[in-house]
Amino acid sequence: MTDQPEPGSRPDAPRLTTREAAELLGVKPETVYAYVSRGQLSSVRAAGGRGSTFDAEEVRALARRSGRREPSPAGGDLAFRTGITLIEGDRCFFRGVDATELARRYGYEEVAEWLWTGELRPGARFTAPAATLAAARRAVGALPEHSGSTDRLRVAVTAAAATDPLRFDLSPEAVLSSARGLIPTLVGALPVLGGPAVEGGSLAAALWSRLTPEPADAASLAVLDAALALLIDHDLAASTLAARVAASARAHPYAVVSAGLGVLEGPLHGAASGLAHRMLREAVDRGSAVPVVADHLRTGRRVPGLGHRLYRGEDPRATTLFALLEDVPQAAGALAAAREVVATTARHAPLHANIDLALAVLSVSRGMAADAGETVFAVSRTAGWIAHALEEYGERPLRIRPSGQYVGPRPPQPLPGDGSGPDQGPGGAN
Repeated sequence: MTDQPEPGSRPDAPRLTTREAAELLGVKPETVYAYVSRGQLSSVRAAGGRGSTFDAEEVRALARRSGRREPSPAGGDLAFRTGITLIEGDRCFFRGVDATELARRYGYEEVAEWLWTGELRPGARFTAPAATLAAARRAVGALPEHSGSTDRLRVAVTAAAATDPLRFDLSPEAVLSSARGLIPTLVGALPVLGGPAVEGGSLAAALWSRLTPEPADAASLAVLDAALALLIDHDLAASTLAARVAASARAHPYAVVSAGLGVLEGPLHGAASGLAHRMLREAVDRGSAVPVVADHLRTGRRVPGLGHRLYRGEDPRATTLFALLEDVPQAAGALAAAREVVATTARHAPLHANIDLALAVLSVSRGMAADAGETVFAVSRTAGWIAHALEEYGERPLRIRPSGQYVGPRPPQPLPGDGSGPDQGPGGAN
């Protein structure tokens, strides 16, 4: 790395210190020097030889080209400007509005519209195009019976994409039209477990019969609808980052959702709710959460459904769902078991409930399978991935391009099998 003035730069141009340049770019000071070594910035030695200075306009130009990137306060490597979700002070906000208040007052479709457009559409309902839904159902119907819900959702997305010849139109209007049809298609493609599916109502009502054979009631539907609304987005979670990378490459919205679903299958992300379900089911069956928590601690396993890296106290989304679950008579036993899990674990670690535990109370108490929470998560988060895709389509294409840190053998290395190495293959010269 060398410090030299940029050719043609004005000697009287304002100069920035390394720290000032880092703040303007939203990166660490070390990254500023990396930009210099790559030829993206020029620098000159400060008076007295202590540190470097940078041309202010050149730094601003680089900031405009690359987009603001900065160390994540949650311990990640990158941060991106977004106007969708803010998590601050143990609260979650969607476009500046408390997410829990939105979920208490509005349904999933209405909150999705707010996230996408910043406008509220009271009574909004999503409708699946008939041809798209038929294609998705045929594709999902061809899967083996043991297929999981995420398998079915991935196939449904692919089938829906194949029926949409306009999927490459990335204008906001076209993307939103696709999203409003895709989300109900995902729900409609899932097999019905109970009585006849609810059509033409809320998405939560349509999803209910795909999660449990038990009949729905108003209180339980309110919990499911609130869960869908609360899970729409949660900043740059792993699946959302994957969705933004796909959108940065100008993938169409169906491909963006597929990218998110691929990451969701990881046991540390969307599948976490299934672990909480199994633990809570065991606690209810044994009549006490104490031995169940003890088994987890004894074997060195973390207690699922507890703790969240972004909240110091209880996950506010869980708090909202617990309050709504109080109105569901069938949930009383599972709700008591969940509270016992929290109280028992608190003797050993100051962990609080997260939304996975609240989802487990709903799924255990209403006869749902262990992967029901994952299904709710995937359907809900689809709207969030679309919101982030809309935002990313407005950015410079392919801007999400981290640099690799090569740690392999230094070149030049001998060509494998060319006879110059010590290990000769069959027929090699000796």
